[in-house]
Amino acid sequence: MSKAKLVVRCPTCAKPVPWGPDSPERPFCSARCRQIDFGDWATERHRVPGEPAMDETDPEADPEGY
Repeated sequence: MSKAKLVVRCPTCAKPVPWGPDSPERPFCSARCRQIDFGDWATERHRVPGEPAMDETDPEADPEGY
């Protein structure tokens, strides 16, 4: 019985990427695409939606008002 190899799309360029030890940058197709994605997170082009975080520069500020 032969098991089908999983193939995913690179989140940056959509190129097919085989999932396995042959693709060390998975789920990205290359180190370049991995770095582009990291840069998008670092510059906040990618964000996780949710409530604003507490202001870490002002520990006295409490968003709940306590």
